[in-house]
Amino acid sequence: MGRYNYSRRPTRAVPVGSIAIGGSNPIRLQSMTNTSTNDIEASASQAIRIYKEGGELVRLTTQGVREAEALAPIRETIKREGFDIPLSADVHFNPKAAYAAARTADKVRINPGNFVDPARTFVKLEFTDEEYTDELHRIEKALIPFLDLCRTNGTSIRLGVNHGSLSDRIMSRYGDTPEGMVESVMEYLRICRANDFHDIVISIKSSNTVVMTSTIRLLARAMEQEGMDYPLHLGVTEAGDAEDGRIKSALGIGALLAEGLGDTIRVSLAEDPEREIPVARAIRDYIVSREGHKEIREPEGEIPESTRHITRNIKGFEDTIVAMHADKPNDIFFLADASMPVKNPEFSGPLRVRSRHQNAPGEIMSYIDRFVMAGYRNPVVISLRYDEKDLDTLRIKAAADFGVFLLNGYGNGIEIDDPNFSDEVLAELELAILQAARLRMTKTEYIACPSCGRTLFDLQKTLAEVKQATSHLKGLKIGVMGCIVNGPGEMADADYGYVGAGPGRVSLYRGKELIVKNIPTEDALPRLLALIEADRQA
Repeated sequence: MGRYNYSRRPTRAVPVGSIAIGGSNPIRLQSMTNTSTNDIEASASQAIRIYKEGGELVRLTTQGVREAEALAPIRETIKREGFDIPLSADVHFNPKAAYAAARTADKVRINPGNFVDPARTFVKLEFTDEEYTDELHRIEKALIPFLDLCRTNGTSIRLGVNHGSLSDRIMSRYGDTPEGMVESVMEYLRICRANDFHDIVISIKSSNTVVMTSTIRLLARAMEQEGMDYPLHLGVTEAGDAEDGRIKSALGIGALLAEGLGDTIRVSLAEDPEREIPVARAIRDYIVSREGHKEIREPEGEIPESTRHITRNIKGFEDTIVAMHADKPNDIFFLADASMPVKNPEFSGPLRVRSRHQNAPGEIMSYIDRFVMAGYRNPVVISLRYDEKDLDTLRIKAAADFGVFLLNGYGNGIEIDDPNFSDEVLAELELAILQAARLRMTKTEYIACPSCGRTLFDLQKTLAEVKQATSHLKGLKIGVMGCIVNGPGEMADADYGYVGAGPGRVSLYRGKELIVKNIPTEDALPRLLALIEADRQA
C-alpha cells in the first residue's frame, strides 16, 4: 500500500460459502434484505434479486433464534430456484441467535459492542484494571464455544463495530472514539487468534465519513503491528438515499479502496436493497481500473500530515474550502500539471493543479506534497476533468476521487470540470461532496438506515416525509432509523433522531438524549418539528 500508487493491502482469504473474501479474490459486492427473515418466500425472492444485480453475498436480519433457524428454509428455497447464494446472518444483543445462525449461515455478523457486553446501558462508567481484565475473561469464556461451533460448521465470522454501539467498558477507557472502536475489534481478534480461529472479516462503520475512514486506517495499522491480515468490509452506514447517499458512500468507500483497503463493500441506501449493487459496482470498478498504472513519483523527505492547514491566507480562501462553480473566486491562478516537476515561480495567488494520469488523485497528491515540501504555502485548488453523460456516474466518480483528497487533508478548493453539465449542476455537486466530507454544511443532512427485517415502519416513505418537512434547515443533521438497534447508537452524531420503537410507534431524540418515547407514528413528525422549532427559539 502507498499514498500515491494504487495496490491492494495483502490479506488472507476467508471462505464464505461458495466464494472467498480477501486474498487474490476480487472485491466482493454485497447487500442486505429488508424482509422479515420469518417470511421465507419474500426473503428468498429478495436475495435472488440482489444476486441477479451482481450481489455476491446476501445478509439477513436474525434478531432471534427463530429468525436464525429460518435461514435453512430460505437457503433451500433459493436452491430450488437454481441459485447458490452465500448467506450471512446479522446478530445484535443475542448470543443464542448467533449460535443458531452458526449452524445455518455461511457467515455470522456479531457486534463486539453487544455480543457479551450490554451496549449503551451507561450503568457502569468506571472500571478498575482488575474489573476490566475480568470482563475480558468473561468475553473469552463466552466467545470460545462460539468459535468452536463456527469451526465445526465451516462458518466464518464478521466482527462488525458501529460508531455509537460500543460497550460501557470500552467507553469507560476510550470514549466513543476511533481508538475505542479499534480496541473493541482487537480484543476479539486476539481471542480468535489465541484459539487458532482465522475465518474472520472485519467492519467498522459510521455515517460520518471522517470517522469511518480514520478508524479503518487506524485498524489496518493496529492489525499490521500485531501481525494480522484479516480482510476488511467497507461501508458508510446510514448513508441515506438518492444523490446524497451515493455521494457519501462513494466518498468514504472510494477513499479507502484507493488506499488499497477493503475486500468487500456494501453501500447502505434507504432504497430497495438490489439498488445498492450497481452503486457498489461502480465505485469498485472505478477504483480498481487504476491497477497497473504508470508509477507515480514518490516525494523525498518527510511528508506533511495535512497540507490544508499550512497554507497562507489569501482572500476568498481564509475560512472555507472553495467550491469553484459555487463560489466563483476571481483570483488569478497559477495552473500546474501534476506530471511536471514543481517549478520555482514567484506568484502570490492560489495554485490550480490538474492531472491526466490513470490514477489522477495519486499524481496530484504527489505534486501537492512536493509543492509544500519546496516551501510554497499557496492555497491549492484541485481540478478534475470528466466527460460523463450520466449524472449519477459523475457523482460517484467525482465523490470517490475527491474523497481521497478531502479525507486526507489535501486541497483548499475543488473544481469539477465536465462539459456535459451546467455550472449550476456542478456547483451543487461540489457542495454536496464538501458536505459529505464534513467540510462545509450547506443543506440538511439525513442519516437514514437502509432498512432491514427489524425496521418498524415504511422507511422510504417516512424519510421522504421528513425530508419534505425539514429540507430548509441548513446544516442540521437528522437521523431516520428503523429500529432501536440502528437508533441512538448508529446515528451517533445526528442533531435529532426519529427512531422506530415498535409497530406504529416512534421515539424522538435530541442527539443521544431520548426526548419523547413510544408515541404514535402519526404524531411523530409534528412532534419532531415542534421539538426542533422550540430549540431554535430557545
